[in-house]
Amino acid sequence: MLRKLTYRFSHAKRKFSSTTVSFTRQPTLSSFPPNPIDLKALLSNGRLEDALLEMAIQGLEIKFEGYDTILNECVNRKAIREGQRVHSHMIKTHYHSPVYLRTRLVVFYTKCECLGDARKVFDEMPDRNVVSWTAMISAYSQRGYASEALNLFRQMLRSGTEPNAFTFASVLTSCKGALRVEYGMQIHSLIVKGMFESHIYVGSSLLDMYAKSGKIHEARGVFEGLPERDVVSCTAIISGYAQMGLDEEALELFRRLQREGMTCNYVTYASVLTALSGLAAVDHGKQVHNHVLRSELPFYVVLQNSLIDMYSKCGNLSYSRRIFDNMSERTVMSWNAMLVGYSKHGKGREVVELFKLLRDQNKVKPDTVTFLAVLSGCSHGGMEDRGLEFFDEMVSGKDGVKPEIEHYSCVVDILGRSGKVEEAFEFIKQMPFEPTAAMWGSLLGACRVHLNVDIGELVAERLIEMEPENSGNYVLLSNLYASMGRWEDVRNVRELMNEKAVIKEPGRSWIELNQTLHTFHASDRTHPRKEEVFAKVKELLVKIKQAGYTPDLSCVLHDVDEEQKEKILLGHSEKLTLAFGLIDTPPGKPVQWHCYSFGNIIGILCIDYGECGEAPIQCRLPPVLSSFGQVYRCLQTKASSDLQCAFWKHETGTLR
Repeated sequence: MLRKLTYRFSHAKRKFSSTTVSFTRQPTLSSFPPNPIDLKALLSNGRLEDALLEMAIQGLEIKFEGYDTILNECVNRKAIREGQRVHSHMIKTHYHSPVYLRTRLVVFYTKCECLGDARKVFDEMPDRNVVSWTAMISAYSQRGYASEALNLFRQMLRSGTEPNAFTFASVLTSCKGALRVEYGMQIHSLIVKGMFESHIYVGSSLLDMYAKSGKIHEARGVFEGLPERDVVSCTAIISGYAQMGLDEEALELFRRLQREGMTCNYVTYASVLTALSGLAAVDHGKQVHNHVLRSELPFYVVLQNSLIDMYSKCGNLSYSRRIFDNMSERTVMSWNAMLVGYSKHGKGREVVELFKLLRDQNKVKPDTVTFLAVLSGCSHGGMEDRGLEFFDEMVSGKDGVKPEIEHYSCVVDILGRSGKVEEAFEFIKQMPFEPTAAMWGSLLGACRVHLNVDIGELVAERLIEMEPENSGNYVLLSNLYASMGRWEDVRNVRELMNEKAVIKEPGRSWIELNQTLHTFHASDRTHPRKEEVFAKVKELLVKIKQAGYTPDLSCVLHDVDEEQKEKILLGHSEKLTLAFGLIDTPPGKPVQWHCYSFGNIIGILCIDYGECGEAPIQCRLPPVLSSFGQVYRCLQTKASSDLQCAFWKHETGTLR
């Protein structure tokens, strides 16, 4: 762009070389216009074109104030052509621009997304001050050119120019992530030496850099050292905890800062909602939602997406859909949040219907996450054929989204859940990607469910090679052998675990009651109400056995009798958690609970509220997220049809 301007100037010199016109800025009597017009008055009335015309009329006599006034207006409007005319006028009239005006040109080209032109102006500056350097560094940082920003910062230090607070705040933006956090730590040392650490902008940038690089403890140290905190710094630290999955810490910090009088914006609330969705703390989520409503914040799309995600993960899909339907504007992330919510709860039919609506409206294009949610929803919803159809459409390029390895993993899961273990194995061997451990793990789980030992052994062998320290792989293989009664092989697997020093971490489950999280481990005897809990579990087992329920004892150690096996199963953390929930939950209120283990996925049986697949019976009870709990609720209300409904889903293998 600048070459073109220089060329035009050179061409003009050649054209008028036969004349005696001089392009130096030496005023003559005839060069002054009789009545110069006030440029500020023109621009205050929005007459930028007239101001540019007046600039041309004044010619050589336009001063610093005139250039500055017009250029600032071009910056504010991002008026690229008009700003180029100002720059061209400076070049043609040989105006020796001060550092300030050249810096404004850098800012102008940056604002107009002409980064190359901005750098050319910067490189041609005979003198630069800290503002010039900061403007160019900030331009690179804000647009993701981290290497260029860091290189320019090094040049600045070598030139002897001392960075200021805004320079540090700008360059730290380019130091996020595991690969560049070391540079950030070096810059941190410069900040300490220059005594800029207490500056609010620098401090906020530092803690944001550490938080987004996975160094949350360093971020917390910076945060606690700030002499004053604003909404940006508070939001950055809460967001850092939430993004790392430290949901309880994020929530506790949010409560503390609220007690200290922190002002929240929509980003703060979105970060807190992310933490609450990880905890599935729906009551706290509703309180935050009420805060948002009372504060009368504009409903930004980001905030609405966070609300959809939070309510979905807490099991309140009707709330999620209500927010989704009332959105005035939806991005692809909005659609994805709702689709993922349906998918995680096994609502395959709703996933397919919502995806059809997305296509019919044709306002937002689906992306890779959209198809992941759709394929996963078809897998968990027992809609094998539809899932494979969607995958074939991806391969054909119908929506312009090519399948990635995660989509192939979903197909493996679809085939495995439907019992087509051999087909899933062949699919893995023929796909264009190298299979991941997660993909083999999904297939091994299918081998365990459908008792396919031959393929299970092959898959387990590859998994153990890829992840020798993952206890879940050994457990799945051991359970597969146990299901077939191959106890010698079970013993060999456990000996192999001992040889490799692989330890199976016990699963844990937790439940939120009265805004308090209660955690249980397998055979947990630490809870203050343990006797009450175990008594309730025994009571539940007796009642559901009377109704025809038979526990699966095939994977329990073979060297104990059947009665002892049942006692072992009674200590499962899921049953303890659910029993405690039923003890402390008022009748008619849904029991929502979640179960996780460290590094291994513990099977969770869920029954969805509503129609039970193709069964003729509909469950009319509150949603209890466990087959064990659903059966017990049915017994409490003596609803035998609901009990049959629950067992029907169990027998057809659609429990999740």
